[in-house]
Amino acid sequence: MKRRDALAFGAFLAGLWAILSVVLLLKGGLYIEKHEGDTLHLVDIVLRQAAGEWPHLDFMTPIGLFATAPIAFFAAQGWDVGVAFLAAQVLVGALFILPVWWVGVSRMQSGWAAVFGAICLFLALAMVHGESEPSLSISMHYNRWAWALAFLAIATAILPPVNRESRVADGLVLGLAVAALAMIKVTYVAAFLPPILVALLLRRDWGAIGVAIAAGLAVVAAITLMAGVDFWGAYVRDVLTVVQSESRPRPGHALRAIVVAPAYLGGTFAALAAVILLRQAGRDNEGLVLLLLLPGFAYVTYQNFGNDPQWLYLLGVLLFMLRPAAGTVNAAGWDMRQAIALAGCAVFMLALPSALNVSFSPFRHLAAKPAEFKPMFPRNTDERSVFVKGDRNERIGGRVELEIIGLTAPEPEEEIADAVLLDEVLPVCELSGGFILRYDGIARDLEQAGFDGSAIFGADLLTSYWLFGDFQRLASGAPWRYDGLPGIGSASHLLVPLCPLSLNSRANVLKLVREAGYGLAEQRRTSAYVLLELQAPETAPSDR
Repeated sequence: MKRRDALAFGAFLAGLWAILSVVLLLKGGLYIEKHEGDTLHLVDIVLRQAAGEWPHLDFMTPIGLFATAPIAFFAAQGWDVGVAFLAAQVLVGALFILPVWWVGVSRMQSGWAAVFGAICLFLALAMVHGESEPSLSISMHYNRWAWALAFLAIATAILPPVNRESRVADGLVLGLAVAALAMIKVTYVAAFLPPILVALLLRRDWGAIGVAIAAGLAVVAAITLMAGVDFWGAYVRDVLTVVQSESRPRPGHALRAIVVAPAYLGGTFAALAAVILLRQAGRDNEGLVLLLLLPGFAYVTYQNFGNDPQWLYLLGVLLFMLRPAAGTVNAAGWDMRQAIALAGCAVFMLALPSALNVSFSPFRHLAAKPAEFKPMFPRNTDERSVFVKGDRNERIGGRVELEIIGLTAPEPEEEIADAVLLDEVLPVCELSGGFILRYDGIARDLEQAGFDGSAIFGADLLTSYWLFGDFQRLASGAPWRYDGLPGIGSASHLLVPLCPLSLNSRANVLKLVREAGYGLAEQRRTSAYVLLELQAPETAPSDR
């Protein structure tokens, strides 16, 4: 890429980032249309971090430090968490500009560099996690950031530098991107680090490998100095807790479905065809690395809620960058440059619904009508910049199990354990709507009944009642409970919802409370919940 083109590419990236940043910040608040539970989970983590708590050490979460640190940084400066989220997106987009510019100017033609750069910046600043459903959501924002980082590392490893060369710059991009991935979601590192290493070894790029290792170790050293050595053991423990959890074995489709289900089979066929075409075009190493990447692409997609195959964005760019010289043909006489370009077009068409949804989302957020939203935390005067869709939170709904008259009921696909509270089997009901109303209503009722100031452990996935009223935040708690009883040692009361977010989570909590030997004294019962005083056992169990 010529100097003039490199400068133009830098100006393009800066201009696109500036436009998207203005579009986000102009709204002055955060407006979401779905995934309220995920948003509550995020707010809980951010406010804990802003107050000086460390993930893994002070509260349980499998999500890495960097997934929420940019948001917590602005929240710690006194910004409302909704505006802090928008500012964090802007910051992360700014941090992507330089590495994206380097990957583009060193390895790509101007037009494709712009496509690659736009993909990374839209992933950084989007207001939806992906898929084709356009409702605004900040759920899994860290997956978007992680995909963009993975794209930087993979493109640096698989594409040889053709315009300009710097082992130091390549190593810094690789090392810092992989380190950031490890500090966001370790799934990406497990999936992509082996093929990245294979690509570098095939190129014998020892200089980039050395710099990458040094950069990664520098990140590890910096975090260790700030958080201490115990941070890493706690991080591993939290990740293993989720891996071994029975309450959420997977966040979506089964792994086999991600490969062969109708919604994904087209991408699988296109990727396998790309591997064959690359090898027939003389790109043996690149074809091998792509083949090694495919299981990782499938696994990360399987691990991410929504199972959106966003790796297709990257694959399309890679195929156009790896086209052979004009005149290259295979044994059948096919023009391989054209064949690989056609495969790239097919991949882009498969990715288009998700890509358009991600790209348009900042503008949809700006166009959201405030009159259709209501505050997520109605009585929390410190957090007035997060808004949820009003019509989704006008009434509370639940799913119940009804008897089938005259027929034998079929065996359920997933066994639901009975929730037993003081020898009482609780009704089978699972919350399906009105999430914010339920939490706000329970908080108000508890305060009116004189339980304000209590430290409440909820028998459910989410227990962040402290965000809705005058209640204590649980020390060593879990913004999202995957397993165990995190934070129960600092709780004064157990709140058992009669229609929880997760039946299995409620049943599991009650089972663990019984096994731990806690005494329970019923304090209040309503149509929505049962509140019990917790009496600690003689031998205090581990919160985790």
